[in-house]
Amino acid sequence: QVQLVESGGGLVQPGGSLRLSCVASGSIVSIYAMGWYRQAPGKQRELVAVVTSGGSTTYADSVKGRFTISRDNAKNTVYLQMNSLKPEDTAVYYCNADRVRVGIRLDNYWGQGTQVTVSS
Repeated sequence: QVQLVESGGGLVQPGGSLRLSCVASGSIVSIYAMGWYRQAPGKQRELVAVVTSGGSTTYADSVKGRFTISRDNAKNTVYLQMNSLKPEDTAVYYCNADRVRVGIRLDNYWGQGTQVTVSS
């Protein structure tokens, strides 16, 4: 079984920074893409950023220039450096691992979520 464990959320003032981490564990052979999604109260879950095993990245327009996603393939770990945080970034942030190969299977996995609150 594959598990994703997130860490690094919390309360920060507007303009501040946070770094989220997500570690995937289990009998993993490879992971194609790892990324972050977020869901604010009353809203749908949305893509924040994703990075492929080859290093290609995609960002939501709302976070471009402020957030940076990175990945350590050897450690099956993905990071999200969030700078210049705004109150509208407040949400539960979920880690996602896509096309995770375990044996001959390919599956998609989600973490349990970590709360990020931006408030003065």
